Amino acid sequence: MKLTDFKALTFDCYGTLIDWETGMVEALKPLTSKVERKLSRDEILAAHARHESSQQVQTPAKLYRDLLPVVYRRLAEEWDVTVGWDECVAYGRSVKDWPPFSDSASALQYLKRYYKLVILSNVDNETFAASNEKLEVNFDAIYTAEDIGSYKPSGRNFDYMLAKLESLGIQKHEILHTAESMFHDHGPANKHGLASCWIYRRYDQEGFGATIEPGRMPKYDFRFNNMADLANAHRKELKD
Repeated sequence: MKLTDFKALTFDCYGTLIDWETGMVEALKPLTSKVERKLSRDEILAAHARHESSQQVQTPAKLYRDLLPVVYRRLAEEWDVTVGWDECVAYGRSVKDWPPFSDSASALQYLKRYYKLVILSNVDNETFAASNEKLEVNFDAIYTAEDIGSYKPSGRNFDYMLAKLESLGIQKHEILHTAESMFHDHGPANKHGLASCWIYRRYDQEGFGATIEPGRMPKYDFRFNNMADLANAHRKELKD
């Protein structure tokens, strides 16, 4: 199997293209600064993952920018901190400020020359539009949790994406699903028979950060530590 075998790259965004862990930790500082004990970065991220995943299951149709305020309140309760709802809402609106990884935009611009580029994201459309400006590329299709009414790892999201891509003339065997999260993306990609590429942003860190531990590790067909390495591997294939 080669990178050049595929017609479309389908991307998770947050954690893969946008540095959501840095964005989360920075935006949570009004809360974490009030916690009596010192919280490690990984402890903050793991707690966020638990509450976010639980809330997505309970309220799958809630917009991401409206779901995050509930996560913020749950975290405040867990850490015994009193917060106002306005502070919770501000956290939900912070996603537009989360930074891209430094290699994302240039890699996407290169890959756009050879592939259809598609987003499958657990976010709402308004929020993604702000992130899309930072990624500096026009995606060929964008599918969000708002469009679908559920959050990954629900199979509904992948069913929706595959049906829509088929209407664009792209078949499943022509798709390489490209993502960081084993829980949100590679697990369901395995179940749907999709080839996948692991962008292992946390290669030099322990644990799963802001994502739930997947249990049994899913399979993947390619692995790179960042988007620049993916683009460079594609360049190398073209030369070989």
